[in-house]
Amino acid sequence: MTLRNGSSEELNYRGNTLFSQGRYTDAYVCYAKALECDRMTGDRRALVATLGNLGNICAVSGRREAAHAHYQEVLELQKTLGDERGIGTTLANLGNLRADAGEWDRARAYYLEALDLIIKTGDIEAEAVLSSDLGLVARETGKFGEAIEYYERSLELMRRVGNQGGMADAWRMIGRTFLIQERFDDAIACCLTSQSIAERSRDELRTGGARYVLVQCYEETGRLREAEALLEQVVQMDKKYGLPKLDENVRRLSALRARLVDTDAQRHQGIPT
Repeated sequence: MTLRNGSSEELNYRGNTLFSQGRYTDAYVCYAKALECDRMTGDRRALVATLGNLGNICAVSGRREAAHAHYQEVLELQKTLGDERGIGTTLANLGNLRADAGEWDRARAYYLEALDLIIKTGDIEAEAVLSSDLGLVARETGKFGEAIEYYERSLELMRRVGNQGGMADAWRMIGRTFLIQERFDDAIACCLTSQSIAERSRDELRTGGARYVLVQCYEETGRLREAEALLEQVVQMDKKYGLPKLDENVRRLSALRARLVDTDAQRHQGIPT
């Protein structure tokens, strides 16, 4: 059935295009119109797609409870359709919402339920992502050994499917976990590996992510010149892509440079640093 504003499929396509451009309000309007179409036709599979898109856009816009409601309706539809893979994806999305809210126990429960289903479907890449998600939960709740195990599992699976970006992410997350534990040499080694993989893939954003963690490693170990050089590259990338941490990183770079000036002055005066 086609309404004046277009079919559900057309509206979702248009919404997805706008979503990819960061035009969330316009995308939401398209998805809402698509939902009107789907409610009228009663097409459950179309409803799953549209409600999933609405959940996603509410999630990235910070409207967690609205996103939760959309995902919950998707989940009930997927259960009636017997779509185990889809159920796993939706459970993971619900887990992401709870993780974003810092509700780690609820996030873990959703992720574990999703993982059981995803393993049954044999989707290795999805299993790798969920393993990383569970690693995050473990890390944020102070279970560092468990976090490393989950991240290493994610790394193994990403390597199996040849996902270079996923491998770079896993190495970075392992490095970040080591950093929290003040295992600086291990953290630096992991982040350098992540940076190398990302550079070979010409993935600037992941390269920047690895450098960001390395900056903190170098600051913590007194390697301030190396920290400054890397942070300057991070800031340049923030400017290029209009990333949200630009202002924070500019301030951080300014503070680091002031610290270097003070350190150099003390050194010239013979004051121990």
